Amino acid sequence: MSSSTQTLASKTALVTGASKGIGAAIAKHLAAAGASVVVNYASSKAGADKVVAEITAAGGKAVAIAGDVSKPAEITKLLADTKAAFGKLDILVNNAGVYEFGVLEAITPEHFHRQFNINVLGLLLTTQAAVPLFPATGGSVINIGSVVSRITPPASAVYTGTKGAVDAITGVLSKELGAKKIRVNALNPGMVETEGARSAGFIGSDMEKGVVAQTPLGRTGQPADIASIAVFLASDASGWLTGELINAGGGLH
Repeated sequence: MSSSTQTLASKTALVTGASKGIGAAIAKHLAAAGASVVVNYASSKAGADKVVAEITAAGGKAVAIAGDVSKPAEITKLLADTKAAFGKLDILVNNAGVYEFGVLEAITPEHFHRQFNINVLGLLLTTQAAVPLFPATGGSVINIGSVVSRITPPASAVYTGTKGAVDAITGVLSKELGAKKIRVNALNPGMVETEGARSAGFIGSDMEKGVVAQTPLGRTGQPADIASIAVFLASDASGWLTGELINAGGGLH
C-alpha cells in the first residue's frame, strides 16, 4: 500500500462490536489506512477472527479481543488487553450496539435495559476506561449513532432514545475531553445493508423501499459508505471537528 494512503500510520484503534457489519467495515478501513486495530467482539469469535484474517492478509495489523460492553468487568479487561497488545490508544470507535423495535404497549424494563446498557452505558464506560490510554497528543472518539435520532420512526422509542442519548453525550464529552486534545464526534448512519439488517428482515422489505424513496441518493447504504467517514473522523483531516453529529444516510433526514 502506498504511503500516501497511510493517514493513520503508527495509530492504534479499538472498534467495539467489530465482528460483522459496520464495525467490521470500519476496522478494515482503519487498518487499510495504517492503524493497528483491536477488533472487539462480544460473542462471535469466529466473525472477529475472520475480520482479523482479512486485515492481516491485506498487510494490516489487527488482533481480536473479547469483551461485552454491557459488563463493566469485561470493559476493564478489554482495555487492559488493548494496552497489552498495542501500548496505547489513539482512536476509539464505540460501535457496539443492539436494536429491538417495539410499540409503546410492548416496552418492558428488559427491552429498555438491554438497549440502554449496551448502547449508552457501555459507550460511556468504554470511553471512561479508554481515555487513560490516549497519549498527551490526544486522539479521536467516534460514537456510532443513527439517523433515527432525527427521523424518530414509530415503534422505536427505546432504540431511538438510546441514539438520542448518544448524540447528547457526544456533545458533553467533546467539552470534557477537549482539554486532553481528544475529539468526540458522532457518526449517524441511515439504513445500511448489513448481516443484522438482513436477518431483521429490513433488506428487501417495504420498509426499505420506503426509506430508499425518501433518500435523495436513492439507495440503501453499504458498510463501506460509513467506514470511509470513520477514517476521516479518525484522521488529522478532521482535526478541527469535535462535538459534531455527522448524519450519513444519503441525505435522509
